[in-house]
Amino acid sequence: MASETVKWLFIAVSTVGLNAAAWAVEFDGKSEYQAGCATCHGVDGKGKGPLSSQLTVMPADLTVLAKRNSGVFPVSAVYEVIDGRKAVTAHGTSEMPIWGDRYKSGSVLYPYVELSVRTRILAVIDYLNSIQEK
Repeated sequence: MASETVKWLFIAVSTVGLNAAAWAVEFDGKSEYQAGCATCHGVDGKGKGPLSSQLTVMPADLTVLAKRNSGVFPVSAVYEVIDGRKAVTAHGTSEMPIWGDRYKSGSVLYPYVELSVRTRILAVIDYLNSIQEK
């Protein structure tokens, strides 16, 4: 997965130019997480966000993903959950609310927005990796 993402980012940067890459790397994973995930998963990632008591399925504790995977942070699995390829019943549809229907292939802005979305997802993954329990 990681090599596929790097390959895609290289192609995207080559296609849309270095200015797009410089613009895309400004995303902060912690801020992205707080804006899109913390209401359910909690500011600390432990699954106790302000909306968690209103949900029928308790949000996962995102600080123990590596611990539950023999000490290795499951980058590919987390990416697939965030981008909607791996269904999580509690998330509802396969599209995460934070990403929504923000881009359409065929749009003039598609390469820039697609690069932006993928970069934001990778920033959130990097942040989640940083908050794993030891």
